[in-house]
Amino acid sequence: MTLLLNKKDVASLLTMADAIRTVEEAFRQLALGHVTMPQRTAIRVAEHNGVHLGMPAWIGGDIGALALKVVTIYPQNPAQYSLPTIMGVLLLSDPKTGAPLAVMDASYLTAIRTGAASGVATRHLARENAGTVGVFGAGVQAETQLEAVASVRKLTRVQVYDPDTARARAYAERMAVRLSLDVTPAETARAAVEGMDIIITASSAHEPVFDGAWLVPGQHINGVGSHTPDARELDTKTIVRSTVIADLPSACLAEAGDVMLPIQEGAIDHTHLRAGLGEVIAGLKPGRVRDDEITLFKSVGLALQDASTASVVYKRALDARVGVEFAF
Repeated sequence: MTLLLNKKDVASLLTMADAIRTVEEAFRQLALGHVTMPQRTAIRVAEHNGVHLGMPAWIGGDIGALALKVVTIYPQNPAQYSLPTIMGVLLLSDPKTGAPLAVMDASYLTAIRTGAASGVATRHLARENAGTVGVFGAGVQAETQLEAVASVRKLTRVQVYDPDTARARAYAERMAVRLSLDVTPAETARAAVEGMDIIITASSAHEPVFDGAWLVPGQHINGVGSHTPDARELDTKTIVRSTVIADLPSACLAEAGDVMLPIQEGAIDHTHLRAGLGEVIAGLKPGRVRDDEITLFKSVGLALQDASTASVVYKRALDARVGVEFAF
């Protein structure tokens, strides 16, 4: 029998602490060579400004997960159709037999696993005493990004910037209550950079959201919003000034405009990416080596994040007897 798990089920079974723990181990397994993960396939639906992605992964080691996620990204959905920007579904299979174990909603899963990766990156790359955060974007991704960072650092103040001031204000109110933090809207983009120890970019912008000249030594950036070759949240100056750690260098070199465009401009080459996050976690390559470094975690999102967190959800669902059983 196969379990069918809806969004409410997934949200009730997966905590941020769980996600950070399992995603960190999945990245470590990647660095150790225990992950099979083809480059995701992308179908661009130009007529509707959408992207359809297929993301398979097999993770060995203690995780032992085999999954395929299908996710769509339609930035115009909220305004035009009152639908989420990101929607998806995940098939989790038994790695021993290939039998389908579960089909689950992947919208919440995508948000929390993306946040978890930034939480892991922040743990390994941000200064230990980092306590102030600037957030660009005020959607679901920005919520789980801040939640993850708050899980690994003791935060004192958060500023959120979004061109839609009403969205920024609503985000600040929600997150202040949810995380018991001082969260306020930033009046300008610059205010969300200056004085911030950690900067999160989780917007749908296709152009840079701040000027890299505003950065100061010691800051850490989690860049997660842009994931296509022609889109960027970070300008060339930010990339040049930063020590760049990728979720997976080959994926960022193929998909991340934040990295690809500076290479095309001749400002950097592929060696500017110091390491993959898994290599830093496994101790194979260095992350932050000085307090005055500007570190940048660039993420396009990897299928190993989905497979690992889905495995946790499935095991918890069995224990809690959550979900609807059905047969193919």
